[in-house]
Amino acid sequence: METGNPMSRASRWDYLQRVYPRYRKASRAEKQRMLDEFCANCGYHRKHAIRLLNRPLPAAKPAPRRRVRGRTYGPPMMAVLKAVWEAADYPWSVRLKALLPEWMPWIRRRFRLTLETERQLLRISPRSIDYRLRGEKRKWRRRLYGRTKPGTLLKHHIPLKTDHWDVQVPGFTEIDLVSHSGNSAAGDFCYSLNLTDIHTGWTETQAVLGKSQEAVRGALETIRQALPFALRGIDSDNGSEFINQHLYRYCQAQAMQFTRGRPYKKDDNAHIEQKNWTHVRRLLGYVRYDTAGAREAINDLYRNELRRFQNLFLPSVKLAHKERVGSRLRRRYEAPQTPLQRLQACGAADPGQVAELRRLRARLDPFELSASIEAKLKAIFALSREAPAPSRVPRPQASAPAQAVPDPPAVPRPALGRTGDRGPSSSDSRKNGRPRAVEMTRRGKRGKLQKPRRVSHASLRAWESGQKPNAGFPHSHSADGYG
Repeated sequence: METGNPMSRASRWDYLQRVYPRYRKASRAEKQRMLDEFCANCGYHRKHAIRLLNRPLPAAKPAPRRRVRGRTYGPPMMAVLKAVWEAADYPWSVRLKALLPEWMPWIRRRFRLTLETERQLLRISPRSIDYRLRGEKRKWRRRLYGRTKPGTLLKHHIPLKTDHWDVQVPGFTEIDLVSHSGNSAAGDFCYSLNLTDIHTGWTETQAVLGKSQEAVRGALETIRQALPFALRGIDSDNGSEFINQHLYRYCQAQAMQFTRGRPYKKDDNAHIEQKNWTHVRRLLGYVRYDTAGAREAINDLYRNELRRFQNLFLPSVKLAHKERVGSRLRRRYEAPQTPLQRLQACGAADPGQVAELRRLRARLDPFELSASIEAKLKAIFALSREAPAPSRVPRPQASAPAQAVPDPPAVPRPALGRTGDRGPSSSDSRKNGRPRAVEMTRRGKRGKLQKPRRVSHASLRAWESGQKPNAGFPHSHSADGYG
């Protein structure tokens, strides 16, 4: 008989071991029937099957011994690498590889490296970094979302820019506004005006309370004065905070080029959309900040530690060119560099300002900057009414003692009435038409309202008692979700 699926080599070997002893003891007629069945099942030629069954059964091949490779990078080196990775705000492996030689003077001073550990740090490849840190990356992975809102004023005066940026001097920038509204967009709340330079990657951020046209123009003027190069042009989306007479006249007075992207095409502003995540969202999260005190605290972080840490110490990659190979688009990137290194190499910036920035970088310690950023972020979280409850497992810090960081206040939990109240019975709920579970409205991706989600009274009691901090609630984020 013919089988539908061919047998594998291992299955044929097992089948031969079972058939072999019976075939040796069978009569001539039984051998013929067994031989027919053996050839049909295994797909062998009859002569080949006869040779297999008549000769001595070959011994099974021993399983190949797996060669255990020794670890090239030991625990001391990995401990230092993990500490540097955390202090640098968890950069991509290629950026971390480029960062290690730049940070080596401070790494030697802080960790007292041996020669072997230093050689291992400088020799490890980006792929090995990804492999060795894969467990930590899974641990700190997050999924957070935000929202934007377009506007429609003066669009016919401001030209569209749909081509790719190809500039060789600093000053041509992309800008965007990042909201800190939390779960509700009602009333006034803080925004972060983010600006990034196309050529160097230099990024500046300024917080404003509300997105009035005059406030956005004032924040842009503050950023322009802080830049180490002349601001030659801005490119924005179509929001009303940018497409207005205040900003249009300001750009004309400053002789700046003002362009905009196409509506609903975020790829037109890809540079600033990336910085919105790495420079704002990953740090401040999605909680609501709606007070003047929160705005000043955020601006204190933006103007001091954060701009110095990200522009002077953190390298970034830049797309060099794209080429099409068959149906695939292959991207080639330049070697990672810090914005200060690109600014120094272009030669179009003020030499005096570049020299001052280099002296400032030599005086600063990136590990102390990282610890100061963590401390200020926790103080900023405490200013939000949506501040998450303290997590049971604190986020690791590269340095700075725990006493220097104030804990954010816990979110008040809803009262459940009497302790023994376990809610209506199933029969009462059917009579009254009320659901037994608690209806919780949730927001999905981009803040759109989703259908109500039921949360059982058992989960609600567990949340109130503190046994389950999240308990299935759509907005009960832990503190680790906003780092």
